[in-house]
Amino acid sequence: MRKAIMATLLASACSGMMAQTSAGDSVMTHASGKRLSVGGYGEVTFSRNYFSDHVSRYSQPEQHKNDPNHNRFDIPHAVIYLGYDFGKGWTFGTEIEFEHGGTGIAYEKEDEEGGEWEQETEKGGEVELEQFWIQKSFGQHANIRAGHIVVPVGLNNAHHEPLNFFTVSRPEGENTILPSTWHQTGVSFWGRHGDFRYEAQLVAGLNADHFTNVGWIHKGHKSPMEYDVANKFGAALRLDNYTVPGLRMALSGYYGHSIGNSYPRNANGVDSEYKGKVAIGSFDFTYNRHNWIVRGQADYGYLSDADQLKYVYNRLNSKSPFKHSAFVSKNAYAVGIEAGYDIFSQIERLRNDRQKLYVFGRYEMYNPYASNTKGTAYDYTEVKRVAAGVNYYPIPQIVVKAEYSQRFLKKMYNDEPSLNISVAYEGFFR
Repeated sequence: MRKAIMATLLASACSGMMAQTSAGDSVMTHASGKRLSVGGYGEVTFSRNYFSDHVSRYSQPEQHKNDPNHNRFDIPHAVIYLGYDFGKGWTFGTEIEFEHGGTGIAYEKEDEEGGEWEQETEKGGEVELEQFWIQKSFGQHANIRAGHIVVPVGLNNAHHEPLNFFTVSRPEGENTILPSTWHQTGVSFWGRHGDFRYEAQLVAGLNADHFTNVGWIHKGHKSPMEYDVANKFGAALRLDNYTVPGLRMALSGYYGHSIGNSYPRNANGVDSEYKGKVAIGSFDFTYNRHNWIVRGQADYGYLSDADQLKYVYNRLNSKSPFKHSAFVSKNAYAVGIEAGYDIFSQIERLRNDRQKLYVFGRYEMYNPYASNTKGTAYDYTEVKRVAAGVNYYPIPQIVVKAEYSQRFLKKMYNDEPSLNISVAYEGFFR
């Protein structure tokens, strides 16, 4: 029974040579009949940015046109997977992520000090629990997963591991307007029937206090508390189709209320009068066949009552962690496509050695502030971006990436070219 269930999970989760499937199943991809699975992924990156990093480069672009270049090293993600099969269809999975090596900060509301907000440094590195769930499998068609789970809306969230995109950093458009990786606590029902994989989730709602003009709902899933507020809930759906060999196509979406999903819950004013409805629709695909990999996505989002967010209680409180002076857009979008060809496939010795060298190009356009709120414009948020480069795989689990990219902004701003290099891995050790 255990081997049959694990085989089901493997069929649902493997990405490799076939079209990709949900990253929410990545913990279980190492399904070789062992009870314990250990793995992970990680990236080390270098960026040389040929543009200003000054805080006023958009408000005073002419003054920063000739500013010096700047370089950055980073470890964006270092992740540990742990999975365990208890038997009788019960499995456990977790994904622990170390991001950027930054400072971990928590906010607390001190009731004994008149309800003041206080900020405390708690650790020397940022650690995030992206997955932590218990699952019961009834067969290929029906699985129930409860805990902290990936919300698979869009291409990037469903396939966020570094071997699943050509660029050095995660695809920029989706990574700007949507949470990335989007993970929240809730319940998921998923399964596979024929050429379809389906998933429905009920999760804690987004928090409108975190929405911004330059990131739309990107930070909405985060909580500065030691817990996630769940005054409101959200629902996510995803449907993947695998009918065409090598091709995966998917529709996904999200709906939920966001105003009032915060602490303390204000019973008056904007917080009680408006809903802040978030609705997102997304289409994405991956084609992996004949030595080509082509990926694309289109996302569109709607936020009701966007013109009221500036007046929500926590955003007006100067001592809360939610203060934002800018308006938030009613709409946001991100569209992107990338294609790469494995030129080593034409060299027999390298092909037999399983080495790959993809030469790729990418184009995307996005805007987290696609509709002006109360006549206020932030024109620098409208971006078109192109990238070209290579991905070299000495072995299937390791990739070396190099790319040259450029952001094209509206003519009153300075374009933003950069050179980016990274080394990344993804695999299982047991």
